[in-house]
Amino acid sequence: MRRYPNVLPWEENMGEQAVFRIAGVRKTFGAVPVLQGVDLALKPGAVTILMGANGAGKSTLVRILSGVYRRDAGTITLADQPFEPATPAGAIRAGVVTVHQSIDDGVVADLDVATNLTLDRLNRKGARFFFNPRRVRLEAAAVASRMGLSINLGAGISELTLADRQMVAIARAMAHEPKVLILDEPTSSLSSAEAERLFELIGRLKARGVAILYISHRMSDIRRLADSIVALRDGRIAGSFEGPDLDYEGAVNAMLGKKVSSGSVNVREAGAPVFKACGLRLSAQSRPIDLSLGDGEIVAVTGLVGVGKTALAETLFGARSPAAGKMVLDGQPYAPKTTGQAIARGVFLVAKDRAESGIVPDFNIYENTSLPFLRRLSRFSVSNRRAERARARGQITSLGVVCRSERDEMQTLSGGNQQKVMVGRWLSEPSRVLILDEPFQGVDIAARRDIGAKLRASAVGRSTILFLTELDEAFEVADRILVMSEQTIVGEHRNAGIDVERLLSEIAGQKHQQVSGS
Repeated sequence: MRRYPNVLPWEENMGEQAVFRIAGVRKTFGAVPVLQGVDLALKPGAVTILMGANGAGKSTLVRILSGVYRRDAGTITLADQPFEPATPAGAIRAGVVTVHQSIDDGVVADLDVATNLTLDRLNRKGARFFFNPRRVRLEAAAVASRMGLSINLGAGISELTLADRQMVAIARAMAHEPKVLILDEPTSSLSSAEAERLFELIGRLKARGVAILYISHRMSDIRRLADSIVALRDGRIAGSFEGPDLDYEGAVNAMLGKKVSSGSVNVREAGAPVFKACGLRLSAQSRPIDLSLGDGEIVAVTGLVGVGKTALAETLFGARSPAAGKMVLDGQPYAPKTTGQAIARGVFLVAKDRAESGIVPDFNIYENTSLPFLRRLSRFSVSNRRAERARARGQITSLGVVCRSERDEMQTLSGGNQQKVMVGRWLSEPSRVLILDEPFQGVDIAARRDIGAKLRASAVGRSTILFLTELDEAFEVADRILVMSEQTIVGEHRNAGIDVERLLSEIAGQKHQQVSGS
C-alpha cells in the first residue's frame, strides 16, 4: 500500500480495528420499505464504493449510519462494539464521520470559514467556556494547512463558491479522528486539482486503517479509488465486487438490474440559427465568445469547474450582464435585464443547484412544475389547479418520475426524480433556448439517460445548450461539444469521431486559440 508523507497528527491515534459491519438493516417509511435487509462490511484501510440508482436507498442508509435516522431492524457494529448513535453528534463521537452530498449539511452559511472549521471542537465537552477568536483562527489555520486549503479564513461561507464551500465541509470532517469516513458524492462540485487533494487525503486515511464508504456516480472516481464495489438496488445489495480486476460493467448492471450499453448519439445537423452571441465577454479581462445555436441541435459546453460555464449560462438567462458583446434571438436583439424578461422571450434555465435555485421543498410536484408559469395558467388571478395537475402528470409519464402522484411533495422524492421534475418544469412550455447547467449532477446513470432521451426527443423547435463537467455526459446527449477554458470557448467538436486527446488538451487549458461556436 502506498504511504503518504506528512501524516496528519490526528492520524497517529487511529485504531487498527476500525471495522464497520452492517447486517440485516431495514427501514420503512409508512408502508414503503426503503431498506430490505442490507448487509455490508467496510474493511480497514480500504475504499468501498456504494453504487445505486436514485431511490435505491443510498441516502437512507447514509442517514442511518450518520445518526440521522434510526433503523427498524438489523445490527451495526463498529470495531466489534454495538453502534447505536441517537444523533449525528453521537455518530461523530463514535468515530463515524459523514460528508453529505448537500453542502449545506456540512457548513453553517451564517458563520465564517474559521468558525466552521473549528465548530465541532468548540462544541466538545470540556471546551473553553469563553470564545477566543484568536485561538479559533489558529486552530482553523492548522486544519486548513493540513488540508492544503487556500481560503480566506475570515470570509463568510455564503461568500464562497460552491467548490470552496465543499472543500470547507470536507476539511471540517477531516478535522475529526474518523474510524469510518462516509463521503457522499464529494467531487461533484470540485475541480480536478481540488479532487486530487481529496484523493491524497483519502490515501493517507487508508494508510492509517480508516474504513471509507464512498458514494459516487463518477466512473473516473470509482476507477481511481475503489478497492471494492457494492451495488444497491431496491433497498437490497444486488452485487459485491472486489479483487485486483474489478468488474465495473458488472457493478453497473447489478445496480440497474439490466444490461447498460454505452451512450451513442445519432448526430443531427443544426437547423436555422435560433441564437447568436458575438464578442460576448463574461468579464472585462476575459476573451470574447462567439456562439451560434441552431434549431433542433443540442450543444454541450464542457470544461473544468471554475472556467465560466455557470457564468455563461446565467448571462444567457439574464441573471447577470455581460461585460461586452451582443446577443441575438430569432433575428432580434436580445439583452434581458432580468430572468423574467428572458423567460418571456422563451429562454429557460434548469439551474445548477436545484436545492437553492430550483425546487420548493414544501411544494408538491405539480406546484413546482407550474411555478414559473402561473400567470399563463391563471384566470382573474386564480390558478387552474386542474391544468397544473394535468401538465405535471404528462411530465411524470414522459420522464418516468417515480412517485405515487403529482400531489407528492418534492422532499419525498429521490434526487434523480427531483431533477426530472425540474427538467419537466421547463419542458412543459415551448421554449426557444433551453439552458441546463449540470443537469446530471448527483443523478444516477438510468435517470441521466431518461433525461437525455427526453431532451433529444423534444429538441426540434428550440436550441438546447447543456453545461457539463463530465465528458461521458456530453458524449451521450450532444450533437456538438464546445470546450471552455478561462471564460472563453477554446474548442469545438462534432460528436462523431471526436479526437478525444485534442479535446482533453483543450479542457486542460493547453490550447488557447479562440474558435467560433458556429
